[in-house]
Order: sequence, then structure tokens, then C-alpha cells
Amino acid sequence: MKLSHFNFKLPEELLADRPSDIRDEARLMVLDRKKKTIEHKLFKDLIDYFDEGDVMILNNTKVFPARLYGNKEKTGARIEVFLLRELNEEQRLWDVLVDPARKIRIGNKLYFGDDDTLVAEVIDNTTSRGRTLRFLYDGSYREFRQKLTELGETPLPKYIKRGVEPEDEERYQTIFAKKEGAVAAPTAGLHFSKHLLKRLEIKGVELPEVTLHVGLGTFNPVEVEDLSKHKMDSEEIDIDDKAVEIINNGIAKKKRVCAVGTTTMRAIESSVSSNGTLNAYSGWTNKFIFPPYEFSIANCMVTNFHTPKSTLLMMVSAFAGHDFIKKAYEEAVKEKYRFYTYGDAMLII
Repeated sequence: MKLSHFNFKLPEELLADRPSDIRDEARLMVLDRKKKTIEHKLFKDLIDYFDEGDVMILNNTKVFPARLYGNKEKTGARIEVFLLRELNEEQRLWDVLVDPARKIRIGNKLYFGDDDTLVAEVIDNTTSRGRTLRFLYDGSYREFRQKLTELGETPLPKYIKRGVEPEDEERYQTIFAKKEGAVAAPTAGLHFSKHLLKRLEIKGVELPEVTLHVGLGTFNPVEVEDLSKHKMDSEEIDIDDKAVEIINNGIAKKKRVCAVGTTTMRAIESSVSSNGTLNAYSGWTNKFIFPPYEFSIANCMVTNFHTPKSTLLMMVSAFAGHDFIKKAYEEAVKEKYRFYTYGDAMLII
């Protein structure tokens, strides 16, 4: 399939710039792949589609406050620094994006915070906007990370034009977030409330957790018409033995095995054994899933509504079928579902 197959007209007012008032009361569109039916529900109705022994796989990554603002030495120009990944703990080296990039060259120093106690030196150019920074800080590594957290802000996506508000700190994080390392939230998981998770637990639904630290590469635009030529950025994943046992048990018993989010789906599809079960794995994945694709682990998924030509829409189309997703998205636009990070959700069974 080609890039142009994933284009559609998305009215700008349907891009959600705020979360629903209550997590599990976002809207939920339910797609049945066999019956080719579309239902309109609330997210909390998700529980009605799962029974005892079914498996719902969650991504427990935690977003860190990755967006910093510093001042360039001498000129004092305000520079946005977006932390992408830590390269070396001891040397305090980070891959970052800078904006405006044209002002930032190797050797420049950036100062952060009112007291300028945190300084970074640019030591390499990686891409047009990418730089490698060495942070200079007189303190332990723990104190350094604490300083980054203090100075950083919740990394809301750029399409949200308003400033970061206090509620974003909580709502741009899933309630099961544990392992810090993501620079963007696994958005399908944002709809789960403590109450809904408890109800699922009481019903006997298994809730194993895997980790995929979401990077900005997930949202990079696809710039080639031939999808086989698109390269995904690598993201770090961790799938432990405990999760593997629960998930493979669900597969063996022919239960509903549901991936919550494209990030979870990407993680589990990156570590499949030759007999179609899940392997434990800790490392990196650059897997790009687009139609046609044969899924091995999950037979069900929860996902948000994605933007035109995005790799996320391509994965969902591979799972539900391109024509069915196209029809569902037309219905979503007509029914004014909310799209993207803080938008509504879809359950595909």
C-alpha cells in the first residue's frame, strides 16, 4: 500500500487539545472485524467485551518532563530543548532537539533555570534539529536528574497550542505508569481509571504490563510514497517473563488477548517466537507495521483516533482492515469523535 491510501480530511476542530472531564468517560467506538459492525459507547463500557481469563496488555512506560527552556550564552536567546534519550549516564550526554536550531552550533553553551545552576554544552550535530548535549552540573547523578525534572515541563505534542496546565501533569500520564523513559504518552492507556482497572480485575481479566518507551520517532511524518522505504526510529522495550507467561497462557486458551495501544502492539510484535508465541526481551525495536501484516499475539486492540498519513493509522489499518478503518474514520468525523493525543478511543475486536 502507498502513503496516499492513508490520507483523509480531518477538520482541525476535531483535534483534542484537552482530555475528557473523566478518564473513562471518553467516547469509545467499537469495531467488530467479523461482523463489520460499528457501535458507539463510552470507554467504561470496555469491560462488557471482556470475560474471566481474557488478557489486556498495558504499556507501563512513564513520561518524563522532556521539554526544557534555556538561554544561549552571550545573546541570551531563548532556546527550547527537547530531551530525546540519555546516551551516557556518567558523562551526562543526551540526544536532544533544539528550536530554533539555526542558532545552536557545536561549542555553544545553554543555561537553564533562574540561577543558571544547570549548563549544557553542544558537542555534536546529529540532524538538522538534533544535537548532542553534555550537561554540566555540580552534584550527584540523582540530584542532576531531579534538577531536570524540576526544570522540565510536560511534553505535550506541538498541535496543542495552549500552554501546559497543572492538570496535564496528571492527565498526560497513565495511571499505571511506572518506568520513566517516554517523551510522549501511550495515549490509548490514558482512558483507564483506577475504578475501571479494579472492575476488570474483579471480573478476572489478566492485566500484564510491558514497557515501550515512546519516542518522537513514532510521530515522524512518512515522506515516501512507498511505505517499505520508511525507516522508524528505534524505541526501547522490555517484556519480562511474568508478562510472557500470562500472555502466552491467554493465547493457548484461545482467550481475548488485547493490546492497549499501538505502542503495546509494537512491543509484543517485536518479540515473537517461531511458533507464534511471545518471548521475553529487553532491547530496542524499529519495527514498522503497515498493511498487509499478519499479527501473531493480540487478537484485539484499544487505540485512539490517529491523524492522516501517520504510522499509527497504518498499524491500525493493518489490524482492522484498510477499508473497514476508512469507513470507521468517516463515521468518526461525521459523529465528531475527538482525535489524537487527548482524543477518544476505539476498540477493535
